Amino acid sequence: MSRDNFQGESEPTDTFDFNDRYGVRPERAWVPYALSFAMVGGAWLIWAGLHQAEPAISYSLVAFNNEDPRNTEIRYTINRRDPSREATCVIAARDIDKVIVGQIDDQIPAATGAIERTVTIPSRADAVNAGVTTCYLN
Repeated sequence: MSRDNFQGESEPTDTFDFNDRYGVRPERAWVPYALSFAMVGGAWLIWAGLHQAEPAISYSLVAFNNEDPRNTEIRYTINRRDPSREATCVIAARDIDKVIVGQIDDQIPAATGAIERTVTIPSRADAVNAGVTTCYLN
């Protein structure tokens, strides 16, 4: 009998592979995903670093004086990326329990360069410290 008489049989053209049958992938299938994740993450990291390297407005506390606990004096500096814009800083005085006992909004006019401000904060109770809560551009 010749092999041509059997129906349904064919000559094997390639060898049987269990990896194909059971869906086993090559060992380094994760490399393209890792590279794409690294590229997107690296681009975001560079953008975020450059964007936050020089914020639109920054401030720093220089000193505060609470010789008179009902009128705390604070000295701070402010830097703006665009000095032609006005800014507002919220200044607060706190008591021993860190409760805000006095707060003012300090309006800062447009000017060039860094500005150092000295402000007195009236408070309803004895304050032990003071600080800049936030600053924003108008």
